[in-house]
Amino acid sequence: MGPVLPGYIPRPYEGHEVLIAPTAEVDMGAEVKILAKAMIKQIDRVISDLCGQSREFKTKSPDAIAVGIVGINVASRYVSFEGARQYPTGQYGPHPFQEAAEAERRLLASAEPCYREFLVLPFRATNEPPFEFAWVRPSETRDRYAAVLSRLTREYGRRSARATI
Repeated sequence: MGPVLPGYIPRPYEGHEVLIAPTAEVDMGAEVKILAKAMIKQIDRVISDLCGQSREFKTKSPDAIAVGIVGINVASRYVSFEGARQYPTGQYGPHPFQEAAEAERRLLASAEPCYREFLVLPFRATNEPPFEFAWVRPSETRDRYAAVLSRLTREYGRRSARATI
């Protein structure tokens, strides 16, 4: 989100409510990551990517509101695919539930400080037919997400009001 470059008109983007266009600076930026398996193996890169993106937002716009969102799988098993090959957890690395708590702890310790708002969304998905997906504690997840949106909306509104004065 930010001021549109002169000469551009925001346009619809299929499946989205927010119009898009190139921006001159970043008012609000979000980085989203999903950890489904092999979380501890990837955690340093994920943290580096998250903090790097937050720095990028702030390099372009020092007052940018940076938002980090990470989905963490807590399923009892998971299967990843590379072409026709399957890599089930247990046989190829630990199951998601065995790593989720440590991954979340590291994210909160190292990536959360890089963001104005940081939200971890636990979910369950096995990546196996029928490809079911479920939020862990759906009411709590909904409420935490809504609280972040509420705080962001208020902060963005305050900043916009100050900019027009």
